[in-house]
Amino acid sequence: MATPAPTPRRRLTAGWWLAWLMLPALAGCVGSPAHQPAPQSTMTMRIAPAPAERQCLASLSQTQVNFTPLPDQYFGAGCSTYNAVRLGWLRSDDAHLQLANLGAVTCPLASSLEGWARYGVDRAARQMLGSPLSRIDTMGSYNCRNVAGTDRRSGHASANAVDIAGFVLADGHRISVKGGWSEGTPTERNFLRVIRASACKRFGVVLTPDYNPAHHDHFHLEVGAARGICH
Repeated sequence: MATPAPTPRRRLTAGWWLAWLMLPALAGCVGSPAHQPAPQSTMTMRIAPAPAERQCLASLSQTQVNFTPLPDQYFGAGCSTYNAVRLGWLRSDDAHLQLANLGAVTCPLASSLEGWARYGVDRAARQMLGSPLSRIDTMGSYNCRNVAGTDRRSGHASANAVDIAGFVLADGHRISVKGGWSEGTPTERNFLRVIRASACKRFGVVLTPDYNPAHHDHFHLEVGAARGICH
């Protein structure tokens, strides 16, 4: 009997995480059945990373971000988590920033999120609200679904988007997008608009309550093909 060909492996050249073996698996896909067909299976595998992927992961490892590389997963029906990581905490100037309810995100999204949280949100919180940022509350990242009202896959379906619900400061003060955008104090409202402007410099798509009622309670932040969409 012929010897089977070796399974491709993928590893980070920075040298601290192990290669993943190709693993078949079955899994469901999160999303609304009314918007897309339900994927039937999941295939998990690792292949040789492209140079841009290696560079992204190497750069992310140099930012003192706590993260775990994830196996590439293909869920079918246009849904996948490719070149993705799971973020633990982000590093600010003198503390760790926690991320609540965040799932898989692509490396480019993780990189943009790290820069925005550290240099946009945390610094704005210190300057405008008098306290460092402690936690960012999210509504999740990967979600196998379409853009509402269309047959086009959302950035969430490829782990290229995250929804941000609110921000918790070190002094315990919480600013939610839902409560703060229109009904917060003048300082809170200004803070949310300042960090929206900061996000527009780092993400290709930024949608806020100004965009439509569907975004009344969160910021939608997305990387990928689209650029310069800031509402």
